[in-house]
Amino acid sequence: MAKKDQSQENNLLKDIIAHAKEYGFVYPSSEIYDGLQAVYDYGPYGVELKNNLKKVWWESMTRLHENIVGIDAAIFMHPTTWKASGHVDSFNDPMVDNKDSKKRYRADVLIEEKAAQYENAGDIDRAKSLLSAMGRLMEAEDFAALRDLLINEEISCPVSGTTNWTEIRQFNLMFSTQVGSVADESSTIYLRPETAQGIFVNFLNVQKTARMKVPFGIAQIGKAFRNEIVARQFIFRMREFEQMEMQYFVRPGSELEWYKTWADTRIKWHEALGIPAEKLRRHDHEKLAHYANAALDIEYEFPFGYKEVEGIHSRTDFDLKSHQEYSKKKQQYFDPEINQNYIPYVIETSIGADRLFLMTLCNAYVDEEVDGKQRTYLKFHPALAPVKAAILPLTKKDGLPEKAREIVEALKYDFNLIYEDAASIGKRYTRQDLIGTPFCIAVDHQTLEDNTVTIRHRDTTEQERLPIAELHSRLSEACSFRNIFKQLV
Repeated sequence: MAKKDQSQENNLLKDIIAHAKEYGFVYPSSEIYDGLQAVYDYGPYGVELKNNLKKVWWESMTRLHENIVGIDAAIFMHPTTWKASGHVDSFNDPMVDNKDSKKRYRADVLIEEKAAQYENAGDIDRAKSLLSAMGRLMEAEDFAALRDLLINEEISCPVSGTTNWTEIRQFNLMFSTQVGSVADESSTIYLRPETAQGIFVNFLNVQKTARMKVPFGIAQIGKAFRNEIVARQFIFRMREFEQMEMQYFVRPGSELEWYKTWADTRIKWHEALGIPAEKLRRHDHEKLAHYANAALDIEYEFPFGYKEVEGIHSRTDFDLKSHQEYSKKKQQYFDPEINQNYIPYVIETSIGADRLFLMTLCNAYVDEEVDGKQRTYLKFHPALAPVKAAILPLTKKDGLPEKAREIVEALKYDFNLIYEDAASIGKRYTRQDLIGTPFCIAVDHQTLEDNTVTIRHRDTTEQERLPIAELHSRLSEACSFRNIFKQLV
């Protein structure tokens, strides 16, 4: 990638981050104390957008599929859970420090970013060769050679600009804490690094109580925690984050067919949310995790390059078999169709709610020149927009605020609204554009005469006259999740 293009992309990310803070989407956590690295808080409009994204994911999983149900498992789990899952022994990242800047990085991330530079410059073969070499060295745990790869590729620290690297060492990403009120009775437990294990240990509970037959799925949305070394790229990589996962239990031997089905389904879902197909791509894993026999990432072209938003994994029967071994309790399903007991295989769809949020925000951010003037707005799908409509009386007198309040009362039970009567109507329109409100409803003196209002459309800025009686149906039609769901069937 040319330096000019890279600089433009960096500036775009900076603009989006500044916009997110300025207009109430995302704040640095504990900012009055200078913040906490890789931890963020969602503001008034951010939390609404994130909740809408979680809701559309949840309903598209559980409402559109009769054989998928949900749970909400605890963050704290018995510590043996993480021994069985492999996290205690192998949930590590290769850590390296730059001696000049004193900054710490994940060696694999530095190499991946270098490969992305080669790819963006058109040198696809060199990018693939670099990633292949990294994969071999990571698998062999040859960290001395991995450090040499950093130096030979002239991968420098973004802060100091030098390749003065320390030795690479493994770093476990799990946060540990103590449980128990008395010190000598306490034991070490972990904040869960993923939500999937809460699903696996409840496999039989859900199967029996919800009367599910294979194939069936269990969905969950919940917080997870990882002590990430790399704390960059805004909310893309955080230490406290939210996952939306669905584990789909299938008959052994059918897993690769279901893997393909779910990969296609999930890509279609992202496109239904308004993400352009050309900004998405599938990246098949060359190096598979110990539990998988197939895996791919759905990647989005962020301002900092293509990065993973969602992972699709064929996890085989590793998890249930391992929990059966460690718990000494059978994790088998009796399949009446073939009259057999077996441990199901699992297809996992795992998406980060925060990464989905960032993708949605980046995709919606529009900064364009219109009639010689710069216009910035957030082009959210109306069903996802934090605020659906703004009710704006033209003036603060002549009964217009009272009439506007009547409209708010009629609509507020079904839609998230903003009422605003300060500043000029043009400035209020601009304010709503900046938070992505799809519709502005202006109440003027004509409204008092004929019960009509002016409705302004965010994307086109076009205006139309509409009876108040039609507002509810118009908003319902435009803001319904049905518009997304009907693209999935």
